Amino acid sequence: MTDNSSIKPKVISALFWKLMERGGTQGIQFIVQIILARLLLPEDYGKIALIVVFINIANIFVNSGFSTALIQKKDADETDFSSVFYLSSFIAVILYIILFFFAAPIIARFYEDPLLVPVLRVLSVMILLGSYNSIQNSIVSRKLQFKNFFISSMISGALSGSVGIVMAYMNFGVWALVAQQLLSQILFTITMLFIVKWRPRLLYSSKRVKKLFSYSWKLLVSNIIDTLDHDLSSLIIGKISNSAMLGFFNRGRNFPALIVENINGSIQSVMLPALSSQQDDINKVKNMVRRSITTSSFLIFPMMVGLAVIAKPLVIVILTEKWLDAVPFLQISCLVYAFWPIHTANLQAINALGRSDIFLKLEIIKKTLGLAILLVSVRYGVYAIALGSAFGGIVSLFINIYPNRKLLDYSIKEQMLDILPSMLIALLMGVIVYSISFLNLSVWLTLITQILSGIVIYMGIAYLFRLECLGYLLTTAQELFAARK
Repeated sequence: MTDNSSIKPKVISALFWKLMERGGTQGIQFIVQIILARLLLPEDYGKIALIVVFINIANIFVNSGFSTALIQKKDADETDFSSVFYLSSFIAVILYIILFFFAAPIIARFYEDPLLVPVLRVLSVMILLGSYNSIQNSIVSRKLQFKNFFISSMISGALSGSVGIVMAYMNFGVWALVAQQLLSQILFTITMLFIVKWRPRLLYSSKRVKKLFSYSWKLLVSNIIDTLDHDLSSLIIGKISNSAMLGFFNRGRNFPALIVENINGSIQSVMLPALSSQQDDINKVKNMVRRSITTSSFLIFPMMVGLAVIAKPLVIVILTEKWLDAVPFLQISCLVYAFWPIHTANLQAINALGRSDIFLKLEIIKKTLGLAILLVSVRYGVYAIALGSAFGGIVSLFINIYPNRKLLDYSIKEQMLDILPSMLIALLMGVIVYSISFLNLSVWLTLITQILSGIVIYMGIAYLFRLECLGYLLTTAQELFAARK
């Protein structure tokens, strides 16, 4: 059995590079998206938001949960990887043909927008890349070698972003976004070819595929349900409203998502293989999950509260006043994403323990609830849809926690107590920071003052009350920098 002392340095090193990869990529994307949003119209983003929904659904079928299954399987070998690659590639080709010849015209007629046909046909090329890219991701994740992701992501993000900006400046409109997203995926896969030395071999075992599928099919269904639940609101808004409103909705949601996916996504990407390696020791798994929840909550709560408070001046300064309608959606989304660390940590623990059956049951329960809320809220407009999503997210939080009451002996009460200090300090900080908006300062000065005071207040109170999370982060940072020397 692997000792905690041997797994911790690997986890810390992997987390460092995952944070670097996420932070670098998201940083580049953030700058690129700011420039593109200032050059393009909300309608352009609305069109892409619609198309991406269908591509995301297709990518789920391509991966079929096999990527997670390969990470979770302790003795996965070349036969497993090659078999999954060939099956995924076959599925990708079939789906691309369906989208290109059949789905694109139907979708365009439904939304009464002919431009969606060529946009979907071009962006669907990303599906073909997904079959190979998913294997690369599995190999890197299994070995906790996230430095490879960092290199590939930085190269692909910088080059694709530059192309997108130039095209937007030259008035290519929505095609600037198409080029930026497609080129990013192509460049990432190509650079990973040079970094990750894996190549498919002439090996295929239907027996291996069936064994992996016995685990992954539940994740496949879960991911389909989850994606539909997440993106169904976009499909509905695109139909009942217009592309501009959908652009506001998605742009507002993207701001908090950018932050949370960077921090929480980095932690959880490392946690799945780390938890899987310790799956035979429940106490170790519980301790790792607990640490993940308290640490990521300590980081994300103040960011989400702070972002909600400074939403208006932030949008005016960064995106200009043409995007002001995105502010309410941004604030509502902050409430949703604030609790993501708890959602994902609990779900990763369930997957790491090999209980994809429980994962599927949870998804069915949550998404049934989400669909019911959506059907009610759609009658009252776009803002009601956003609020309904936030309410469903909070209820889903307790649903995700419940199984680990028995699996890990980690109850809802324990988890709530673990995050309570960070939550209370973040809320207090938010109240103080919001009061600055009444000083009638300029937009720029208001934004800068709020950000700086928020950081000082939150960290100051955490230090004053000797929050254990702060001490752990400082110690980990010291170990991290010591390991880099």
